[in-house]
Amino acid sequence: MENPRACDVLIVGGGQAGTPLAYKLAAEGLSVALAERKDLGGSCVNFGCTPTKAVIASARVAHQARRASDYGLKIPDVRVDFPAVLERAKGIVGLKRERLDQGFEGSENPALIRGHARFVGREDSAFRLQVGEETVLAKQVVLNTGTRTLLPPIEGLDEVDYIESGNWLEKTELPGSLAVLGGSYIGLEMAQFYNRMGSRVTVVVGRSDHVAPREDDDVTEALHAVLRDEGVEVVFCERAESVAPNGSGLTITLEGGDPAEVDASHLFVATGRLPNTDDLGLENIGLETSKGIVEVDERLASTEVEGIWAAGDIRGGPMFTHTSWDDHRILLSQIAGDGSRTTERIVPYAIFTDPELGRVGMTEREAEEAGYEVEVMTFDMQRERGKALEIGENKGLIKVVADASGGRILGAAVLTAEGAELVHVYVDLMNAGANLDAIRNAVHIHPTLAEDIQSAVS
Repeated sequence: MENPRACDVLIVGGGQAGTPLAYKLAAEGLSVALAERKDLGGSCVNFGCTPTKAVIASARVAHQARRASDYGLKIPDVRVDFPAVLERAKGIVGLKRERLDQGFEGSENPALIRGHARFVGREDSAFRLQVGEETVLAKQVVLNTGTRTLLPPIEGLDEVDYIESGNWLEKTELPGSLAVLGGSYIGLEMAQFYNRMGSRVTVVVGRSDHVAPREDDDVTEALHAVLRDEGVEVVFCERAESVAPNGSGLTITLEGGDPAEVDASHLFVATGRLPNTDDLGLENIGLETSKGIVEVDERLASTEVEGIWAAGDIRGGPMFTHTSWDDHRILLSQIAGDGSRTTERIVPYAIFTDPELGRVGMTEREAEEAGYEVEVMTFDMQRERGKALEIGENKGLIKVVADASGGRILGAAVLTAEGAELVHVYVDLMNAGANLDAIRNAVHIHPTLAEDIQSAVS
């Protein structure tokens, strides 16, 4: 006779929210199980943040070596060992996976259950799920199942061997030429990476006349200029219509594009993310999704089924590792705490090109649409005469948008060397509710890149 495992909370998915939440709920005295069908760590550890930043670091070294003459040095030849670059990244991924696995060794609470989780139905006051070969009865369930590449409806796409965020680490052949579909975070980062490795890269951007279309025009133009100067070509179109093999690779036909076709040896698809909620059996508990998104309130509780919570990319809103991690703090507060934490938060993000784009708050366009009278301050890094010039990293700009009536910072874009680090000055000021005087009256060390964060608003 079946003997199901009973627990207070079952967490489905061992990503950036699920794993820390499992430990902390167990520490609060709840019985907790974590279901993971493959590898702990989620997309961030396994094919996202961790390996991409590792290979981007390798690409930066190669790029800097090629620029040696700018610094009065001579490096006669820079050779890229592409498989070795990927192996370095895989090694870092493996180390992190190993540490995550070790944390659950011998642990009964939280318990790690390997297998795909699927709702079977309800049983009294609990949810009944099948996790691999095991049946689980859980009073509450947290869904943290993440996303996968959203494949666009392009004729012939299923007939070519494309690269995407889930498989790129296994593709050890360096493309001679690469077409990247998508001009946002993943597309731009990987375009610059492959270009610096030695591929000829073309980025295809649909339904927009800018890369990173969420940003203000001056910011996207500065980012585009960086990529263009390195040899990355960007093509704008209405949409990619079809893809077909040719003698040396493949041809992408574009609707409304100039040119109308793009030839490449390889294709990287970076056109968005699709929630992993289609095979969870949600229909068995009466939970419907909206394009795969689990609708939640500010507490991350399902608006349809009591006892169901969602975290990470599947709960809608910002799809970033740091928001997923912060979701675990919200859920801890709601499930085992005082309920004080909610999704009312300031969420920064970054595009890890080189230079990096660190972003927080509203763009100038968004602030005006929200009805603010705005004060806009822009600092051109090309005119910088401090540390950025001295270290040869003075591309990009800093843009700050403030409320003209009180000087409160509404948003900022920092497209500079270490921009993803420097933007946190503005993030912290916004969280503190401080106005521009807080940074204008500060004393920053000279020479530092942080001086420019102050100079931008002074």
